[in-house]
Amino acid sequence: MHMQRYSSAAIMNLHRNFLARQTAMKTKMVNPFMESKKACDVFINHRGIDTKRTIATLLYDNLSWLNLQPFLDNKNMKPGDKLFDNIDNAIRNCKIGVTVFSPNYCKSYFCLHELALFMESKKKVIPIFCDIKPSELRIVNNCNVPLKDLERFNLALEEAKYTVGLTYDSSKGNLSDVVKNASEIVIESLIEMESEQKMIKSSRNTPMAL
Repeated sequence: MHMQRYSSAAIMNLHRNFLARQTAMKTKMVNPFMESKKACDVFINHRGIDTKRTIATLLYDNLSWLNLQPFLDNKNMKPGDKLFDNIDNAIRNCKIGVTVFSPNYCKSYFCLHELALFMESKKKVIPIFCDIKPSELRIVNNCNVPLKDLERFNLALEEAKYTVGLTYDSSKGNLSDVVKNASEIVIESLIEMESEQKMIKSSRNTPMAL
């Protein structure tokens, strides 16, 4: 997969224009109770014990600093929220998913459920392989996962394995570099998605020649 790369200046210019449109859309919201249900830009799927205090939180903070709307469970949820309802709603309404694969990722039912929902919702997913290779990702069936979910999880994991992503080795990699690169890819992807949506809308509004 080839992803078009922009210069830093071009990214920031496109990003400013993108944010200006986002801000204009936000001002049209009149019901404050809809705030928790509005679409987020990026959902960060990760295994907390491996990456919450490193890549996941740093990426969340960086995307927030760029005025995007990322979703991270401990940042966006509060006591009393229903876990699956909030997570599932956020994934279905997000624009892009970032999945941080790590050594303990496949041991988590919640991580795999989120990944499966990404794939079933046809969301674009940007993988970050942290201290693990795609070929090493596999589900160990300890009989705690229902068979119907096990099939979903395996299908989603196989699809993710063959999606081009970023790699990070915590023993020798630069954490700030992977966060910066992931943020730039998110911005580029959002811009490309918006451009595609504009083209589709334009083609629908163009009258057919007789």
